[in-house]
Amino acid sequence: MTVMSDEELPLAAEFPAVTREQWQELVAGVLRKAGRGDLAGPDAEAKLATRLGDGLVTRPLYTAENGRAEGGYPGFPPFVRGGRPQGTAVTGWDVRQRHNDPDPARTNEAALADLENGATSLWLTVGAAGLPVSGLEKALSGVYLDLAPVVLDAGAETGAAARELLRLFEERGVAPGDALGHLGADPLALVARTGRDGGLAAQLAQAAELAVRCHREYPRLTAVGVDALPYHEAGGSAAEELGCSLATGVAYLHELTEAGLDVDAACGQLEFRYAATADQFLTIAKLRAARRLWARVAEVCGASPEARAQRQHAVTSPVMMTRRDPWVNMLRTTVACLAAGAGGADAVTVLPFDHDLGLPDAFSRRIARNTSSVLMAESHLARVIDPAGGSWYAEELTRELAEAGWAFFQELMGAGGQAGALASGMVAERLAATWRERSRQLAVRREPVTGVSEFPTLAERPVERIPAPAPPAGGLPRVRRDEAFEALRARSDAHLAATGARPRVLLAALGSAAAHTARVTFAANLFQAAGIEPVHEPESVDAGTAGAALRAVGTEVACLCGSDALYAEQAAGVAAALKDAGARRVFLAGRPGELRDAFEEAGVDDFVFVGCDAIAVLSSVLDLMGVA
Repeated sequence: MTVMSDEELPLAAEFPAVTREQWQELVAGVLRKAGRGDLAGPDAEAKLATRLGDGLVTRPLYTAENGRAEGGYPGFPPFVRGGRPQGTAVTGWDVRQRHNDPDPARTNEAALADLENGATSLWLTVGAAGLPVSGLEKALSGVYLDLAPVVLDAGAETGAAARELLRLFEERGVAPGDALGHLGADPLALVARTGRDGGLAAQLAQAAELAVRCHREYPRLTAVGVDALPYHEAGGSAAEELGCSLATGVAYLHELTEAGLDVDAACGQLEFRYAATADQFLTIAKLRAARRLWARVAEVCGASPEARAQRQHAVTSPVMMTRRDPWVNMLRTTVACLAAGAGGADAVTVLPFDHDLGLPDAFSRRIARNTSSVLMAESHLARVIDPAGGSWYAEELTRELAEAGWAFFQELMGAGGQAGALASGMVAERLAATWRERSRQLAVRREPVTGVSEFPTLAERPVERIPAPAPPAGGLPRVRRDEAFEALRARSDAHLAATGARPRVLLAALGSAAAHTARVTFAANLFQAAGIEPVHEPESVDAGTAGAALRAVGTEVACLCGSDALYAEQAAGVAAALKDAGARRVFLAGRPGELRDAFEEAGVDDFVFVGCDAIAVLSSVLDLMGVA
């Protein structure tokens, strides 16, 4: 049998070769037909680009010229493709479930249920923000400490919590070589969370002491964490998260080597924690870039090649979780978990969908852990080592993000390292500036939040949960994507509780359903995002019926919805009729174009359209209605 070579039988042999210039010309033609301008060549291609944070740009087309794969092989420097040669293909990633219930009995029940049904390790919040140190013994009753790793997150009580866990190892007869877990000492994360750095030197010394003890006595137990979540939760970008984690890691390497560990041993005591968001490609690139950057830092510090691999714990982003329509969080965390697994995280925590509402119940914990089970057991995601490897887009995004993260890391080191940058306020200022820009994108709904700023449901029944302990505060803020819209919805809820009805807006539709449905749908979604009930009755209005419709709804706010052609014919008359009937604010759904002056003279006060500042518009409407 004759086997033909790739050159003799290329996959695209029957198709003519296409140049980038030809593709750009086709794009330009589509843009012209869509009214997006008369562009050509690279300008047409640039029109389809999407700007991300950190100065990154997602282009519409990637070729081999863009995706230069420089990641080597899985398990080898620079570890872009994974920290271990086998990746997660043998055992899958560590399914690490979080527990912050202050009741030891409930924590124990939940922890055992998790371990019996798919979870492989426990992440315990200990101290004032969760389980008391004295409750660790009861919470871990029945847990095989030589099989299920226990990860502590104890903040200021790290020393006491670590001593208690080590006591439990000894009391239950767990040999030092079989003890599993992570003690979670992270003094700089504590400073970031609380703003208090007075005891930093003592906390660093304690972390180093724990690391030395683990290295000498507990070979499978690590001591020091590098948690980037405080920076992510304060509104930081992916590159800022990377930069802060690198600067923190360098600080800890210095402390551990000063305490007597060699560089390889010091690297072996660190575990890095990153956020995984619903932006799957950015998450994949972030985890791959983090390994590459840390490998470079470790190399410069003198670590051997095998010691430069970064151990990663990915947590689905708290920032992306919503309090309204929380069921959608299941979809967000599924995408984030997929991205974390595809990005090569060693351990993945899926936060329950009701994370922001209080302590999760059994159902939400089950869904959280089953997310990993479905992705590994049914979708076989873990069987592929570095599934993003070789993708021109993923490789280019990894490279660009690594460069942006390295640049911020250098800024931090120039500002005195992570401790100095936190103390001076540099970190807080940079993260705040990033969040202000992102908040603008959220306000104009260029970054949509499904169920909150897009497709909200006013009739949803609230999800009630036991309140969770308050997390540490006083340092960097904790932001949420839904916070501005949540404030508007809270005002509507208060109005409903006080009056028995929500504030209402008349959707004054013009012409047939075919002519107005698109803009009626747009306007309804917009106003519902603030808890304002849209009323589309009757089906359509004209200058003769608009006033009666407004009075029937019992509101002083209306929004005209129709086609551009109908606006030119009817909008002025209908707006005037609405004003005569007592409307204090009349909106028009769509951009005004050349008829702005005529519309405004007839009584149209403002225009709502894709890209308008939804927060400003909706807040002004609630103010006008007297909704406090």
